[in-house]
Amino acid sequence: MFSNADLRRLIFPLIVEQILAVSVGMVDTMMVSSVGEAATSGVSLVDMVNTLFINIFAAVATGGAVVSSQYLGQKRQDRACQSADQLLIITGILSLVIMTVCIVFRRGFLSLLYSGVAEDVMRNARTYLVISAISYPFLSVYNSCAALFRSMGNSKISMQASIVMNMINVIGDSVFIFIFHWGVAGAALASLISRMTACFILLLRLRNRNLDIYIGTGLKMNRRMVRQILHIGIPNGIENSIFQLGRVLVVGIIAMFGTTQIAANAIANNLDGMGVLPGQAMSLAIITVVGRCVGAGDFKQADYYARKMMKATYLISGLCCIAVILTMPFTLKLYGLSQEARRLGGILVLIHNGCAILIWPASFCLANVLRAANDVKFPMCVSIVSMVVFRIGFSFLLAAGLGMGAVGVWWAMIADWVVRSSFFAWRFFGGKWKTFYVRG
Repeated sequence: MFSNADLRRLIFPLIVEQILAVSVGMVDTMMVSSVGEAATSGVSLVDMVNTLFINIFAAVATGGAVVSSQYLGQKRQDRACQSADQLLIITGILSLVIMTVCIVFRRGFLSLLYSGVAEDVMRNARTYLVISAISYPFLSVYNSCAALFRSMGNSKISMQASIVMNMINVIGDSVFIFIFHWGVAGAALASLISRMTACFILLLRLRNRNLDIYIGTGLKMNRRMVRQILHIGIPNGIENSIFQLGRVLVVGIIAMFGTTQIAANAIANNLDGMGVLPGQAMSLAIITVVGRCVGAGDFKQADYYARKMMKATYLISGLCCIAVILTMPFTLKLYGLSQEARRLGGILVLIHNGCAILIWPASFCLANVLRAANDVKFPMCVSIVSMVVFRIGFSFLLAAGLGMGAVGVWWAMIADWVVRSSFFAWRFFGGKWKTFYVRG
C-alpha cells in the first residue's frame, strides 16, 4: 500500500516540521532569556500550560486524521471530506471555549497551579498566557488542517506552512523583543501573528477540490461523524490532558526550588526535544499509514508497516539523542542564564536523552499504532495510571521528599516511560489491537 518512496515523502517533511517547531522554541527561549530569568521562568511556566491545551487540540485532530485515513482506505472520499468539515467545527468551538476560560480566569488559574512563585515571574506568566490564549483558535484549526494533509499522505504542504509560521515567529521575536523591548509580550505577540498566518494558509489550501480531502462540503453538524472523531479524540484528549497536567504539576514542584531550577527545566525542555524529533514525526506518520491499512481491512500490512516504522524510529532517534548529548557543551552556552542553570539543564538533558535511546519510541509511538486501529481506551488507561502513580507520585517522593529537585522529577519521568513502553509492547505483540476496528 505504501512504497518506500511514499513513506519518505510522508515522513521527511514531518521531521523537518518537528525540527522547526523545536528549534524555534529554542530561539524563543534564548531571546526571552536576554530579558532575565524572571521572564524566562514566566514563559516556561505558561509554555507547560500551552502544551496542555495544544495537546487537547492535537488529540481531537488525531481523531479526525484517523477517521479520514480510514475512509480513504475504504475509497470513500465523500465521507473523508465530510469528516474534515466536522473536525474543523469541533476544534474551532473547543478552542474558543478554552481561550475564553484562560483569559477570564488567568489569575486564579496560574495561582492554583504555581502558588508560591515570585511575583515578577507570575506577572510575566499572566501577560504571556493572555496573548497565547488568543492564538488558541488559530493554532487548533492549523493543527487540524495539518492532520488532514497528513491523512492524504501529503505532509509537504503543512511543512511549508510551518516554515512560514516559524520564520514569522523568529522575525517577530527579534523585532518585538530587541527593538521594541516588549519582553514576554513581544514573544507572545510574534507567536500569535505566526499562528494566524499559518492557519489561513492551510484553510485556503484545503479548499482545493482536486485534493483527496477538501473542506467546504457543509457546516451542518453530522452527529455520527462527530461521534466517530470523538470516539478516538476524547480518550486521546483525556490521556494527553492528564499527561500534560501531570507535567504542569511536577513543574510546580520544581518551582518550589527557585527560579534557577525553573530556568534549567526550560533549557532541558528545549534541548531534549531535539533527540526525539524523529519519534514525534513517526508518531504522526503512523496515524496515516496504519489508519489507511486498517480502513482497507488489511491488518497484515498494518502490522508490517508498524514494525518497519518502529525500527526506523529507534535507529534515527538514537542517533539524534547521541548528537544532542555530544553538542551540549556548545548549545548550553547559547542561553543567557546563570552558570548553575546551564549546568543543571545539561544534567537533565543527559538523563532524558540517555534513556530515550532505549525507551522513548515504545513509550509513545506504539500508542499511535493502537489508536489508528481504534484501540483507544487501553493506551488512555495505561498512560493515566502510569502518569499518576509514577511520574507524579515518584516526583513528590524524589523531588520533594528526598530533596532532589528537578533531577528527581526527571528520574520519575523515566519510570513512567518504562511502565508505558512495557504495556504498549505487550499489547502490540499480543495482537489484541487488531480486533477493535468496525467498518463504518
